[in-house]
Amino acid sequence: MTALAAPPTAPEKGDPPQTPPSGSRIGRGGAGRTMKGGWLSYLILGFALLISAFPFYWTIVTASRSNADMAKVPPSLLPGPNLIKNFEQVLEEADIGKALLNSLIVSGSITIGTVLCCTLAGFAFAKLKFKGRNALLTLTIGTMMIPPQLGVIPLFMLIAELQWVNQLQAVILPGLVSAFGVFFMRQYLVQSLPDELIEAARVDGASTARIFWSIVIPIARPGMAVLGMLTFMTAWNDFFWPIIALSSQEPTVQVALRQLGGGYVNDQSVIMAGTLLGTLPVLLVFGLLGRQIVGGIMQGAVKG
Repeated sequence: MTALAAPPTAPEKGDPPQTPPSGSRIGRGGAGRTMKGGWLSYLILGFALLISAFPFYWTIVTASRSNADMAKVPPSLLPGPNLIKNFEQVLEEADIGKALLNSLIVSGSITIGTVLCCTLAGFAFAKLKFKGRNALLTLTIGTMMIPPQLGVIPLFMLIAELQWVNQLQAVILPGLVSAFGVFFMRQYLVQSLPDELIEAARVDGASTARIFWSIVIPIARPGMAVLGMLTFMTAWNDFFWPIIALSSQEPTVQVALRQLGGGYVNDQSVIMAGTLLGTLPVLLVFGLLGRQIVGGIMQGAVKG
C-alpha cells in the first residue's frame, strides 16, 4: 500500500510564513496562475507592428526606386536598385553632411540642457519648500497652453538684436528648458524620491547641491533618460523655428531636406532618400538607448 500524503495544514500563530514552491507564481487571479497572451493578443500586436513599421518600409521602397517607378499604378511594393544613386543625388543637391552635424550639435545641446535644467526645476518644485512654489508651477504649466507661433516674432526680433540670425545658438538657446520637461520630472521625483532620504542627508550635513548630485541624479536617471529621448527626437525633427532662424548655408537636416527634389515635378524618390538619411541617426540612438530606457523605467517602477 502506498501512503497517502497528508493535506497541507494552516500555519499556526508564530510560525514563519510558508513560501510557494520554486517555479510557481501567484497573481491576482489565484495561486499558481500566470497571465499568458492568447492568439488574439499576438494577432493584435502583430497588426499594430505592421501598421507602425509600414511607413518606414515604404520610405525604403520609395528611396530605392525612381520617380517613374513610383508613378506606376499599382506601384511596386519591393525595394529597387536605385538606393545608392538616390543617395548620391541627395548629396549633390544639399549639404546633408553639414546638416547632419548641425542637427547633432543642436539636438545634443538642447537635450543636455533640457534634461539638466528640467531635473533641477523638477526637484525644486517636488521637494523644496519656498514661497510661491505652487503659483510658479501653475504658471509654468500654463505656458504649455500658449501656441508657440505667438512667440515667433518677438523671438526673432530678439535674436536679430543679438545678431544670432543664421547661427546655431539661435536654435539652441530657446529650447534649453521646456514646461513639459519640468512637469514631467516634478511628477517623477514626487513618486520616486522619498522625503526621508532628503531629511537623512540634511542631518548628515549635506547641502542642497550635494543632495541633488549624489541622491537626486541617481534616482532620477530613468526619468532623465526618457525625457532625453523625447527631447532629442523633438529637436531633431523640428522644422518650424530652424527654417526661420537658419538659412541654406547653415541648415539642420529638416531645413536641408527642403532643398531636395525641386523642379517642375518633385522627385519623390530623392526626397525619400534624404528623409531616410535624416531618420537613420534617430533610429541608431533609439537602438542603442532603447533597452536602457525601458530597463530604467521598469527599475524605477519597482518599489523597494
